[in-house]
Amino acid sequence: MEPVSPSSTEAGAAVAASGNGHGDPRLLTGWGLTAATRARVHRPAGADEVADRVAARGPRGVIARGLGRSYGDAAQNAGGMVLDMLGVAGVREIDLEHGTVRVGAGLSLDALITTMLPLGWFPDVVPGTRHVTVGGALAADIHGKNHHVHGSIAEHVRSVELVTPSGDRVTARPGEEAFAATLGGMGLTGVMVEATLQLSPVETSWMRVDTERASDLDDVLARMEGGDDGYRYSVAWIDCLARGRRLGRSVLLRADHAAATELAPGQAPLHALPPARLAAPPWVPDGLLRRSTVAVFNEVYFRRAPREERGRLEPLHSYFFPLDAVRGWNRLYGSRGFLQYQFVVPFGAEDALRRALERLGESGCASFLAVLKRFGPRRQGLISFPLPGWTLALDIPAAWPGLAGLLDELDELVAGAGGRVYLAKDSRLRPELVRAMYPELDRWNEARGRLDPDGAMCSDLSRRLGLRAAVAA
Repeated sequence: MEPVSPSSTEAGAAVAASGNGHGDPRLLTGWGLTAATRARVHRPAGADEVADRVAARGPRGVIARGLGRSYGDAAQNAGGMVLDMLGVAGVREIDLEHGTVRVGAGLSLDALITTMLPLGWFPDVVPGTRHVTVGGALAADIHGKNHHVHGSIAEHVRSVELVTPSGDRVTARPGEEAFAATLGGMGLTGVMVEATLQLSPVETSWMRVDTERASDLDDVLARMEGGDDGYRYSVAWIDCLARGRRLGRSVLLRADHAAATELAPGQAPLHALPPARLAAPPWVPDGLLRRSTVAVFNEVYFRRAPREERGRLEPLHSYFFPLDAVRGWNRLYGSRGFLQYQFVVPFGAEDALRRALERLGESGCASFLAVLKRFGPRRQGLISFPLPGWTLALDIPAAWPGLAGLLDELDELVAGAGGRVYLAKDSRLRPELVRAMYPELDRWNEARGRLDPDGAMCSDLSRRLGLRAAVAA
């Protein structure tokens, strides 16, 4: 049986479970298409069935799965049970006066935006793809291009409802221990079945984008430090193959939502996002994304970007979700898949960021996609990823020679600088580094232990990293 690759649409994300008591045995991978493992997959139709399935989990435990967009093994459970949550979806209640919406945890952000954007509301925080479920977004406590202003998604959640392994329905709200353990808790406190989100009003489906080129790392950091607070969104594409005086050369893209008065006469201000028009081929030759091809792409992209451009109107979907334009773009990395490596280092540790870029350049490691963002001070979850500082995300072919040693070296560099690696994208971090990277891990374990004293919530990631709940007294 071939590993099941998560697709880019909610309807095609997973084959529906057979509905029998044993579930549908399948090989599952993350979006990086690495480390496939077999589990019994069920698709419950509601919270009551979730509780029944969790009660019948078996000795290998259970984990929830949405659209499979965690890059690594966070939504896999070798030999155990996986709950495909796409059957627990739907928009339950909308308050257009206050901009809140109550939804099933299996609803995708794509479906949420399709419903709410034409009504003039948009999620406060979105990641680089709209093909993630609300439950998955909360489990990873996702961040976007606006963390320096609005924090992570935890800042915009009114409440979340969990089914715990004991069968209880727990409603967690900001300021409560269960909330802090669940948001960013990688699905290990229980199965989220419902959430109420706060959205922001928008006048159009367009963005007003300012673009500028930065010649090196010092240049882009200075531009972001000096100007990001004037924008709601900010992200820099960074050339990880550039070396010497060009180290860290970047294209900085900052934006705000466009007002209706900025559109051309007769132009519709609000509309739903279009579907992907292109599809990656079903088979891609290994080695397509190698150093030489990525170097050419980087040079062309940097040179084509304007040195400075102000006020260009761009469709909302192309600014936030450029890769969603190609269905199944993860297949472009070949048969062995790819890793996404994302880390953050605190302000004052810019030398660690510089050294990481130097090592990437020295190794010739070809990252087709590399983005730099600036995190602000806000943080809710006990093991949420963001901390005030600089975060760099890289997509790297898994077959790259020497990749394991390089990333181990970067892990040590990041941990030594007081930073951390993003668990939602991890597939190979060594367990001894987790405690150094996440200093509130003991508090999280204790809180998790009160929600799941038997450690029933379990994933390949939790086993690999030794994330075990403390037994409640």
